[in-house]
Amino acid sequence: MTNRRLLNRNTAFLIAASFACCFAATASAQSTTSQMEGLKLSNDQPIQIQSDQLEIKEQEKKAFFTGNVQVVQGSTTMKAGKMTVLYTGEGASVTSGNANIDKIFLDDTVFLTSGTQQATAEKGEFDMATQTFVLSGKQVVLSEGPNVFKGCKLTVLMETGQAKLDACGGRVEILLDPKSRQPQQKQ
Repeated sequence: MTNRRLLNRNTAFLIAASFACCFAATASAQSTTSQMEGLKLSNDQPIQIQSDQLEIKEQEKKAFFTGNVQVVQGSTTMKAGKMTVLYTGEGASVTSGNANIDKIFLDDTVFLTSGTQQATAEKGEFDMATQTFVLSGKQVVLSEGPNVFKGCKLTVLMETGQAKLDACGGRVEILLDPKSRQPQQKQ
């Protein structure tokens, strides 16, 4: 599976979005920022990639996965209509597995899920140099069980786990179900 190594270094974008639903926020804000505790990358689990078509343009250092793209690692699944991978490196080749990933672009409705957490957006982008993952579109929806967060742009800084949800000229919408709170332990 030559494409397995291609994304093995880049599973951060999958994990980031799947944990984006974890942060608590203040309702009626134009944007909200929070630290996402427990953000972990899984470098030891295999990645399975499926798509209707894969086109590799070695001269341009691009790989295009199109049609029903699905990426699965452990309990995390990402689906999109298209995924474009840009890579760098002198003599780098996707087929030989020695490509260094520069950026990943997701288009045509992005859906991420991990356990009870889900995120949907029109598009997504992961930048390896800045370790930044962005989901965006007319409406980005994050949910964990009954708790729902809506905005138009979710930015996750992978190195720190900090996340920010921005509104599109309006306000961020948040629905929190008090029944979903973890019971507090007595001290």
